[in-house]
Amino acid sequence: MAKRRVKFTFPQDLVTQSVIYDLGHKFRIVTNIRRADVRENMGWVILELEGTEEEIEHGLSWVTSVGVRIDPVSGDVVES
Repeated sequence: MAKRRVKFTFPQDLVTQSVIYDLGHKFRIVTNIRRADVRENMGWVILELEGTEEEIEHGLSWVTSVGVRIDPVSGDVVES
C-alpha cells in the first residue's frame, strides 16, 4: 500500500460538501486527517491517504474535478 500526504484547499461553495467522505467511499482509499482549519468562507485539510498508487491517483483526479485544490505536503505534520 502506498501512502501520500496532501493538502486540500476548499473554496467557499465546497466547505460544507462531503468531499473527504466521498473520496473514501468512491475509491479504495483510507483517509486520515492530520490537521485542518475550516471556516465559513474557506477551509484546508492535511490528509494522509493510504491505498494503491492507482486508486490514490484516480481519487485525487476526482477531487480536483469537483473543484478542490490539491498540494503535496512534506514535514510540519503531526506525527503518530
